[in-house]
Amino acid sequence: MIVLGDIPRKYARLEPGKECLVCEDTRLTWKELNDRVNRLANGLAELGAGKDTKVAVLAINCHRYVEAYYALAKLGAVAVPLNLRLTPEELTYVIDNSEAEMLMVGPAFVEVAGEILPGLERVNHTISFEAPREGWIGYEELVERSSGAEPEAEVDEDDLCHILYTGGTTGLPRGAMISHRSYITLAIAVTLPYGIDTDGAALQILPLFHLAWWPTLMAHFGGAKAVMVKRLDFDEILSMIERERITGLCMVPVLFNWLLDFPDLDKYDLSSMKVYVYGGAPMPADLLRRCFDRFGPKFTQAYGLTECVVGCGLYEEDHVVDGPPELTRRLSSCGRETALSEFRVVDENDEEVAVGEIGEMVTRGKGVMKGYWKNPELTAEVMRGGWLHTGDMARVDEDGYIYIVDRKNDMIITGGENVYPFEVEKVLYEHPAVLEAGVVGLQEPKWGEMVTAVVSLKQGEQATEEELIAFAKERLAGYKCPKKVVIMAELPKTPIGKVLRREVREMLQAQSAE
Repeated sequence: MIVLGDIPRKYARLEPGKECLVCEDTRLTWKELNDRVNRLANGLAELGAGKDTKVAVLAINCHRYVEAYYALAKLGAVAVPLNLRLTPEELTYVIDNSEAEMLMVGPAFVEVAGEILPGLERVNHTISFEAPREGWIGYEELVERSSGAEPEAEVDEDDLCHILYTGGTTGLPRGAMISHRSYITLAIAVTLPYGIDTDGAALQILPLFHLAWWPTLMAHFGGAKAVMVKRLDFDEILSMIERERITGLCMVPVLFNWLLDFPDLDKYDLSSMKVYVYGGAPMPADLLRRCFDRFGPKFTQAYGLTECVVGCGLYEEDHVVDGPPELTRRLSSCGRETALSEFRVVDENDEEVAVGEIGEMVTRGKGVMKGYWKNPELTAEVMRGGWLHTGDMARVDEDGYIYIVDRKNDMIITGGENVYPFEVEKVLYEHPAVLEAGVVGLQEPKWGEMVTAVVSLKQGEQATEEELIAFAKERLAGYKCPKKVVIMAELPKTPIGKVLRREVREMLQAQSAE
């Protein structure tokens, strides 16, 4: 099996003049990309980077970020992508915990990097993508002065490639160790159902620091073009699709909701699009039907998580909107395991549950992480029995389709009954005025926890708390209905657009304490 750094090397030989990476005014062919990657790798080697050296990256999406991934991979070094939403204290923790010796910084983060650098334990070189500070190394200067020869390094498919830190929703961020083999397995698993569209173009909307960088990986694995989007701007996204003849993109469901309500949507030519991929959260069936009406039956779902880059797939042929119930119900599933993954749904004793019963999703395969960085105890707990315990509660049907109920830690217990927030959120999304919804449990003396919802409304739409509660009562059992609904301008979200229930809960608790 090849390793990550082999991708630009091979295509530079096979398709040297073919365009492969676009970022604003920068357009690179495979030959140009591989030359820049080699120069960066050799420059980093001169600074002391080598096998297993950890290099942290703090930047928004850009071509230099992709180059850094490939350059570090060629050296056998390890990239540590940094979540852009972390506070200075959290960034310091992640950089120190990963044992990073170098830090790459994009222009938007020069100030915060300068603030935390004096307190970092191991970082001895800071490389600035643009406009370096005094004492920092300029990225382009490093590339220009270094050799374009292929780096001489032995890199094995089982070597560590990235340390991806989780968002730290419970406690401190944890670093999932991802190997080259896992990424190449992901690329194969994604391209198998579709074939390899060498003339296609993938739009990278979600952040490169996240597992959601896979559209770029998949495109490049197939010899196609990847186009970077630096910010979540629908005018920019839609013009990119039109201008670059984009064939595929990936977004979380809430972004599709925003896109459908974007007032200038019909001004753009989207005829080049062949597949819209959604992931990161379940897609409400009503939203999916609206997407079908506007964009056509070109949708597929990808389920995965930081600790398991190869998950489940719900493919285009599974998206039956009009048909018998046994087919249309699949719209609410995350699909079935891929050819390169294996999933089960188990009880608290790790015994497989019967069809239709709720249990925890567990998985094993080459897409699973090597473990948590410097945390063998947690690794042993999560990987017990050789299966990664995902924390997602789900049920499986007789055809192997898996239906996620919710996160194990987000379940609400009210009056002795279990309520899964997504089930309530899904109903709220059906209300025509609701743009975003987040449901949490708040401590309440009588029932233990009170089902509480926070929503934001679509532009120009109105709804009251009483109206939304009544709407839910018509569609849910009484104990599942929110007892309180708070309407906000915007909900707290992750960089990929998932509603942060933890922050919703903390915000509501703070309000009640006032």
